[in-house]
Amino acid sequence: MPHLFRLTAAALAITLLGGTAALAAPAAAPASANDSAPLPLDDLRTFAEVMDRIKSAYVEPVSDKTLLENAIKGMLSNLDPHSAYLEPDAFRDLQESTSGEFGGLGIEVGTEDGFIKVISPIDDTPASEAGIQPGDLIIKIDGQLTKGLSMMEAVDKMRGKAGSKILLTLVREGGLPFDVELTRAVIKVKSVKSQLLDDGYGYIRVTQFQINSGAEVGKALAKLRKENGKKLLGLVLDLRNNPGGVLQAAVEITDHFLKKGLIVYTEGRIANSELRFNADPADASEGVPLVVLINGGSASASEIVAGALQDHKRGVLMGTDSFGKGSVQTVLPLNNDRALKLTTALYFTPNGRSIQAQGIVPDIEVARAKLTRESNESGIKEADLQGHLSNGNGGADKPSKGKTAAKARLQDDDYQLSQALILLKGLNVTRGD
Repeated sequence: MPHLFRLTAAALAITLLGGTAALAAPAAAPASANDSAPLPLDDLRTFAEVMDRIKSAYVEPVSDKTLLENAIKGMLSNLDPHSAYLEPDAFRDLQESTSGEFGGLGIEVGTEDGFIKVISPIDDTPASEAGIQPGDLIIKIDGQLTKGLSMMEAVDKMRGKAGSKILLTLVREGGLPFDVELTRAVIKVKSVKSQLLDDGYGYIRVTQFQINSGAEVGKALAKLRKENGKKLLGLVLDLRNNPGGVLQAAVEITDHFLKKGLIVYTEGRIANSELRFNADPADASEGVPLVVLINGGSASASEIVAGALQDHKRGVLMGTDSFGKGSVQTVLPLNNDRALKLTTALYFTPNGRSIQAQGIVPDIEVARAKLTRESNESGIKEADLQGHLSNGNGGADKPSKGKTAAKARLQDDDYQLSQALILLKGLNVTRGD
């Protein structure tokens, strides 16, 4: 897809998630005449006066460097929840996360009403194993209230040496606060997982959009076809609790399922924020019937994929409403190993929908539920009775089967996934396959 890779340098400079890294973008040129307007001298005098008063009257001495950095952080934090000033450690951590390995708990977070809100726990991390869920509010970190902390300050407190413990106090769906103790770990995220659910039916889970995720989905499709021995009858693409990541990965994954048409476009004020991505004629999925699973933890890049496939009617979206993050962040390097993570654009689905603060609505709503399986009772059938009549059509008798231990399957404990598989099988029945 050469027409896509011409945009890679700019696209990889953009991240679609508040807590996920991107490569550095070049400095942006002024967007309009308003940007070169004279500085507001009265406001600058007020700023200087406030700074002077703090230095002379605050109970403890404060350095100019501390005051200026706090002022910069304040400028960014009051723009939107995803813009931030990145000091060297934070900048380095952000860059590491696109490679799929970083330290911490494995939680993607945002802010809500001054508290830290869980966007999504990442698969196979301390957070997911502890049962932390999208939408949980983190109200304390090691006993310290998070009210008023910036997202970056909260992330700094949650990071730490692998093996060290941390206590989070959470509130879930307006209930009573409860504590969860976690042990920090080096987070190694495998962004793409795949397996056959049943004969002919494949499953691909994307946990995060990393730089190589598009290629990994292509490999997963080829692997499933090889394991199945022939063309797949159906596929589930699982984007639940996927908090997003690199824009280019979302484009490449979507392109695996489309032969033509617009995938996504972005609009902003700087030159690098005006991007359009179109599908390549190749179809790695071979047109396989598709169900895409989403939920409230599906954010940003996940919503690009889901929105494009929905607009093109390429697959059926199933689950619950997605998170609703339709903004694009660009990482702009500064001197001294610092950077700005700045919201520079909004993205739109092929039909021109903005997902910002609304999310993607699934075609079929299926809420999360717990599956309970009835015990396998050994009933008696007609074919078990002595002297029963044989089948007049010459068919073989089918007596009851004894109890056998069924092999555990992924869909057995996942209601939404089991419904997706049922839908795919139903589609094949009605098509006569």
